Amino acid sequence: MIPRKYTIISKDDVDSIDFDQVLEGNETHLHYSLDGSKTLVKYRDEQPSFLWGKTEYTHSEILEVLATDEWTPDEPI
Repeated sequence: MIPRKYTIISKDDVDSIDFDQVLEGNETHLHYSLDGSKTLVKYRDEQPSFLWGKTEYTHSEILEVLATDEWTPDEPI
């Protein structure tokens, strides 16, 4: 199986997502940062063209990002 790749984008870029090229089915499936300013998208194979120029993360790299205070609350919700 081809491993997943991840890219973080600004909330302002959500309208540019081609949901046929990512693993999320639509906007309601996106995972946002705690302040709502960023989200991430998952895909396989090559980075979709609407994400070109943005940093691509492996699974282990994105887990490190998601473990930060920007994405994970100090106290369980």
